[in-house]
Amino acid sequence: MAAEPTTPTPILRRGYFTDGIAGDIKAASLEFFGTATFIMLGLGGIQAGSISDGSLVEKRMYWAASMGLSLLVSAWLFYRITGGLFNPNVSLALWLVGVIKPVRFVLYCIAQLAGAIAGSALVRALTPEPYNVNVSLPDGISKSQGVFIEMFITAALILAVLMLAAEKHEATPFAPLGIGLTLFAGHLFALAYTGAAMNTARAFGPAVVTGFPKSDHWVYWLGPFLGSLLGVAVYTFLKHYHYWTINPGQTAIQPQLSPADPVDTLRATLNMTDENGVRRSGSITEKRSSIDRRGPSASIDKRRLNDSAV
Repeated sequence: MAAEPTTPTPILRRGYFTDGIAGDIKAASLEFFGTATFIMLGLGGIQAGSISDGSLVEKRMYWAASMGLSLLVSAWLFYRITGGLFNPNVSLALWLVGVIKPVRFVLYCIAQLAGAIAGSALVRALTPEPYNVNVSLPDGISKSQGVFIEMFITAALILAVLMLAAEKHEATPFAPLGIGLTLFAGHLFALAYTGAAMNTARAFGPAVVTGFPKSDHWVYWLGPFLGSLLGVAVYTFLKHYHYWTINPGQTAIQPQLSPADPVDTLRATLNMTDENGVRRSGSITEKRSSIDRRGPSASIDKRRLNDSAV
């Protein structure tokens, strides 16, 4: 008896590679525009803040807010289109955890570096002041310190992307808000020490426009690269040990899962013993259990409230 023909797998289906690559090129093209938008807004704010009156601390707050808000806005605009990555180190992390495929990863990295160059060139062409947006290590900071600072702040950004955007839960639509705030916090820490690139494309764009004026540019490739690996390692650890089981229901919206009324809890505790010190029944736990026995519609399966669908 002849064997029945098998259905071809999707990867062998006619036109798969053509359609897949076409989609990747389209996504990368839009990622180019998203990255250019982010870099133009962020570096434009840094350029404007550098000529404003105020103390150095005030200027650094201005720069940090400019980069954080620029990422927040740009990522929210492009979040449903390309994912709003704008960062080769984020692309690396998403490829390592399997969110994007190798071809899209390569095309995204090219688009992000090119978009950073375009955004940086726009800022230089549109502003009359001396170009003041390159990142470099100041005096007193060694190259090894710069690498590790960039590694840790990039790892924080990577973890924010993975936990807020890659992991699907009720707060996922608001992921750009948390990711932008993470970039802002990283700048508050590292602006004084490394310039807080947290993104190889952000360092690469201005360096290309100005002809690589600093010899420590490699720091902004190695540090964020290691940060991607560290962020993925932490995420992998959390995922492997089922982080959502440690404190389940954190993203639940059902009022029934809220804590009991403290007054009722206190009363139940006081009523557990009578005047002779004999323990009584009828604790708050039993009362809540009786509510849960009203029927299947009244009970809530906490397993459905996990932060992950895995």
